[in-house]
Amino acid sequence: MKTSVAIVEDDSRFRVSLCRLIGTFSDCECVASFANTGDALAGLPEVAPAVVLMDIHLPDFSGIECVARLKPLMPATEFVMLTAYEDSDNVFKALSAGASGYLLKQAGLEEIHAAVLQVASGGAPMSAHIARKVVQAFRPSVAQSPPPPASLTAREAEILGLLAQGLLYKEIADRVSISYATVNNHVRHIYEKLHVNSRSQAVAKWLGSGGAAPD
Repeated sequence: MKTSVAIVEDDSRFRVSLCRLIGTFSDCECVASFANTGDALAGLPEVAPAVVLMDIHLPDFSGIECVARLKPLMPATEFVMLTAYEDSDNVFKALSAGASGYLLKQAGLEEIHAAVLQVASGGAPMSAHIARKVVQAFRPSVAQSPPPPASLTAREAEILGLLAQGLLYKEIADRVSISYATVNNHVRHIYEKLHVNSRSQAVAKWLGSGGAAPD
């Protein structure tokens, strides 16, 4: 089954080029593209792609705000931010809003393909210093707030620790001898209990509360 991808990008040439490029991957397909966030808000929930490549800088309002609005409506969809250069502050804000990673617009064919497959499989394509900013940002708020209303089970804590190590869902399934679908269900429950919408938020909150990844 091919990974469905949608694109939100106001530069028409780049949008068409990227859509065609996605179509060259044997395991991916571009199912929709949008030139602005207004159209994306109206059309993406109906399309429900596995992955959305979202430009940060858009003419009506930002891709960051668009992700923040769409993620609660599309919890199963992974959002990857498109940026011309690594704008640390905006990328960090996007991850905090619910995105799972980012992709530089000048990325090569293999890098784009890898990023799409990685995020669709539960990964989070981002640089180490961006990931560190996410963790540091969540630590103060966790320390000052009460613990989550529902604690994680031992299995959920184990899986979240493996997520913190950067393992993909399939790798976690192999590690703990459960199915991919079971891992996905556990991750959904983890998100609900920690009141987060993405892997980066869940890992940051867990690390900030003293959780540790297994060896």
